[in-house]
Amino acid sequence: MLLDVLAENKTPVFGVGKIHDIYNGRGVADYAATKNNADGMTKLSEALKHQPKGLLFANLVDFDMLYGHRKDVEGFARSLEEFDQLLGPFLEAMRPDDLLLITADHGCDPDPVNPTTDHSREYVPILAYSPSTTAANLGTRDTLADLGQTVAENFHTKIPHGVSFLQMLKS
Repeated sequence: MLLDVLAENKTPVFGVGKIHDIYNGRGVADYAATKNNADGMTKLSEALKHQPKGLLFANLVDFDMLYGHRKDVEGFARSLEEFDQLLGPFLEAMRPDDLLLITADHGCDPDPVNPTTDHSREYVPILAYSPSTTAANLGTRDTLADLGQTVAENFHTKIPHGVSFLQMLKS
């Protein structure tokens, strides 16, 4: 698992939100629980100021738990707008060699036409940003493990699965 590999590599990992619980603490050196997405962004921003190296790993659960599974389209939209407002200052605080990856572990569209409240699609977007990189189209990845391999390569290590797209961001 990526977090085990990072721990073996002495890469500090700080979890925000449910990360510590999701991974049963494996590979997570320190963490902060959160009340909601806004609190998660606040704690993530604080960690960015105080942890000069390592992985900051956040789970903003409101998108999934409060809006996706409950099919609350308006709530989902408001939550995206709130996140967008909090993301700007976070991006400004990033150091030139920082890398931000935004994605989801699964799709859970709040589509009121689809009767299920289960996970609804297999593909999720991946947004990558660093103050020192150029724009790149990451295409459709074969597996979410590509994200893990990219994080691993960013910390000069590897995991068994996935193809890193880190070089696409640096070219």
